[in-house]
Amino acid sequence: MEKVEKVTEALKKATIGGDEKKAKKEKKAAPAADASAGPLEMNPPPSFIQERIDLFDRLYKEQQEEIASRPREDITITMPDGTIKVGKSYETTPAEIAKGISNSLFKRTVVARIDGETLWDLERPLEKSCKLELLDFNDDQGKFVFWHSSAHILGEACERRFGCSLCIGPPVDNGFYYEMALPDGAAVQSTDWAPLESIVSKVVKEKQPFQRLEMSKEDLLKMFAYNKYKQHIIKDKIEDGTKTTVYRNGPLIDLCRGPHVPDTGRIEAFAIMKNSSSYFLGDANNDSLQRIYGVSFPDKKQMAAHKKFLEEAAKRDHRLIGKQQELFYFEECSPGSAMWLPHGMRIHNAIMDYIKEEYWARGYDEVMTPNMFNVSLWEQSGHLAHYKEDMFLLDVDKEQFGLKPMNCPAHAMMFRHRERSHKELPLRLADFGVLHRNEASGALSGLTRVRRFQQDDAHIFCREDQIKEEVADLFDFMRKFYGILGLTFKLKLSTRPEKFLGEIETWDRAESRLKEALDEFAASDKDGGVSWELNPGDGAFYGPKIDIAVLDCLNRPWQCATIQLDFQQPQNFSLEYQTGEAVQKGETKAAVEEPAPPAPEAEAEKDKDGKEKKKPLLIKKALSPGCARPVMIHRAMAGSIERFTAILAEHFAGKWPFWMSPRQVIVIPVGMGFLDYAKEVAALLKNEKFYADVDSSGNTLQKKIRNGQLAQYNFVFVVGDDEMRNRKVNIRYRDDTSTQARDVPFDLDEAIQKLRQLKSDRGMYNPFPHVAEARKEEEVKA
Repeated sequence: MEKVEKVTEALKKATIGGDEKKAKKEKKAAPAADASAGPLEMNPPPSFIQERIDLFDRLYKEQQEEIASRPREDITITMPDGTIKVGKSYETTPAEIAKGISNSLFKRTVVARIDGETLWDLERPLEKSCKLELLDFNDDQGKFVFWHSSAHILGEACERRFGCSLCIGPPVDNGFYYEMALPDGAAVQSTDWAPLESIVSKVVKEKQPFQRLEMSKEDLLKMFAYNKYKQHIIKDKIEDGTKTTVYRNGPLIDLCRGPHVPDTGRIEAFAIMKNSSSYFLGDANNDSLQRIYGVSFPDKKQMAAHKKFLEEAAKRDHRLIGKQQELFYFEECSPGSAMWLPHGMRIHNAIMDYIKEEYWARGYDEVMTPNMFNVSLWEQSGHLAHYKEDMFLLDVDKEQFGLKPMNCPAHAMMFRHRERSHKELPLRLADFGVLHRNEASGALSGLTRVRRFQQDDAHIFCREDQIKEEVADLFDFMRKFYGILGLTFKLKLSTRPEKFLGEIETWDRAESRLKEALDEFAASDKDGGVSWELNPGDGAFYGPKIDIAVLDCLNRPWQCATIQLDFQQPQNFSLEYQTGEAVQKGETKAAVEEPAPPAPEAEAEKDKDGKEKKKPLLIKKALSPGCARPVMIHRAMAGSIERFTAILAEHFAGKWPFWMSPRQVIVIPVGMGFLDYAKEVAALLKNEKFYADVDSSGNTLQKKIRNGQLAQYNFVFVVGDDEMRNRKVNIRYRDDTSTQARDVPFDLDEAIQKLRQLKSDRGMYNPFPHVAEARKEEEVKA
C-alpha cells in the first residue's frame, strides 16, 4: 500500500453554540465605526503589566542567582546518530549543541526533546547527561511548541490593544487560539484583526526572548491578582506548597508549562483566521469570553501554501456539498442531529451495506439493543463515573435512565444472559444502534461532531490466545475497507492513562499483545507503507487501544477506526465461559448470582447524603470452577457513519464513486421525441437498482449535459434517433474528459452489464475505456 496533547483539551471544545450566528449578532450590535480607525494599542498601557514585570524581574534574578550557585559537573549528550557531545550541567544548552553542528540547524530547530520524552527550551541549560533530539517545525511536537509560542505573541498583542484579562492560549490541530475577557464585556471585531497583526509584526521584529521562571502558588496569586480567570486556574490546578512556571516575552507574562521557541523572531509568518465567543471552562453558566484563532509558520512560503490548502478545503467542505447535493441538513429544534435527505440516505446505506457484507464474510452476528438503560447499567460498567457529563440522563418512573452513548455494556449483558462455552468463541456482536452523546453546543460541526449518530460498532468476545488472530483480521478488514476508498492510514498504540480501571499487570499483558499484532501487520505490508507509533497515556480508562488516523486526499488526518482491548468489562459484568477443562471432584458449578434483597432486620446502606443506596445491577462474583474470563475487543472501522460520510464527501469533493453515488446515471433525450426511450432506459437501470433520472426539461442539450455534470452524476446517457433505433446509448463518464464528446453509441444491454460489474467491484475505474479510445480515433481521422 502507499505511504501513507491534555490539560486544556476540554477547553479546546468549549466554543459557544452557534459561533457564526453569535458573531453576526455581536457585529450588528457593535458601533458602525471601524475598530481599526482608533489607536493601535492602549496608551498608557494597563497598570497590571508593569506590576507584573516588577515581580517577575525580582524573582527571575533570584532564580538565576540560585542556578549560578549550583555545582557544575561534566555531562554527556547523546545525539540520535550516536554521537557524544561533552558539556557542563547548568551551563550547556541545546542551542549551543545545535550551533556547534551548524547555524542553519539552530535556526530551524524549534525545541529540544530530552531522553525521548521531555520537551526542553533550547536556551535552558541541561541539568544532567541525556539523549538529545532537536525538533523542527515539521515534527508534530515541534509544530505544537511553535504554535504555543505564537499564541503567547497573540496574547501580548491582545493585552496591548485591549487591556484584556487573558485566560488560556493553547496550540490546536490547525494553529492556536487565545481566550480572553475584554473590559466591559466588549467583543472582538473582524476590524481588530489587522491592528493585532500589526502589533504582532512589531513583537516579531523585537525578537523578544522567552524567559522561564518557576513560581510558588502564593507568588502566582499575587502576580495575577488582577485576573479572576487566572486566579481560578491557579487555585484549582496548583496544589498548595508547590511551584509551577510562567513564561515572559516582552511585557507579557503568562502562566505556562512551556517550553517555547528561543525568541519571537522565529515566527516569520502569522495570520489571524477567525474570532468567536466561548464560555470560561466551557460552562454556559460561566462568563462569556472572546476567542481569537490564528496560525503561523517559520516562513511566508509555508503560509501561502497553507492558505491555498484552506481554499481547497473550503471547496470540499462537506456542509457545502451536503447543501448543494441535498444530502442532509439540521433543524434548530434538534441541534447536533442530522436530517438525512433521500440522496444522503443512499450514501449512508451504501456504506452500511458494504460493512454488512464484510460482517457476513468475517463471521459477525448483527444484534439490536435498547436506546435507553437504567443508570445502574452504566454504574456497573464504570462509565457513569467517567462519562456522565457526556450522557443524556432522564428521570423515568422515579428512576434515572440514560440514552446509550456506546453499546459495550449492553453487549456485555447479552454475552452474560446465558452460559457460554469456549466453542462459541470468538463471539462477534455487531450493532448499528442509534447512540447519543451530549456534546457541547459550540463543538457541534456539521456531520463531524454530532449528538445523535450511528456507528459500525462491534464487540468481539474471545480467549486470550485468540487476540492476535482477531486483531490481524481487523487489520485486514481495515486495509480492504480503506483501500477501496483510496484512503491511507496511520496507526497509534495508546497505552494506560493516569486514571484507569483494573490491575497494572493486566494492562501490561494487553499492551504487549497489541504490540505483537502491530509489529506483524507492519511487517506484512509488502510496500512498507504501514508503521505504528506509541501514544503513551492516551488509552481508554478500561484498556489500551489502537487509534487509526485516516488520511484523505489533502493528507488531513481523521480519527475513524479504533481497536480497543478490554480486560475490565468482563470483570465488571462477571463474564465467563466454560473452558472445556474437567471440573475436579468436589467442585460445583456456581449459579449466576442475582442481587438478593436485604434481610428484614438489616438496615439498608446509606450514601453520604443519608439516602438509601440503590442496589447494584449485578453482584460481581468470582470465576466458577472450570471457567475463564473472555477478553472483550471494542472495534469500529468507519466509526460514526455521520462523521465518515463527511470525510468521504470532502475526500471525493462530492464526486462519489459509482457504487455509493446518490446520482449514478442521468438519461438525456436530445429532443422531446426521444423522451419515451429515455424513460425506458431509466426504467431498465432502476430495475438493476441503479439511481437513474431523466432530464425532461426544455433546456438545450448542452445545458442538460452541463447540469448533469454539475450534479455529479457518474454517467450521462444521451439518446437520440440512432440510439433509439439500435437500442444504444451515448455515454459520457464524469471522471474521464475524453468521453465528453458524442457520436460513439454503446449497446444498452452491454452498458448495463458493465455498470453492474462496476457496482459489484465497488470500483473507481472507467468501465467503457474503448469508448474513449474510439473517440480518440475519430478525432485523429477528423
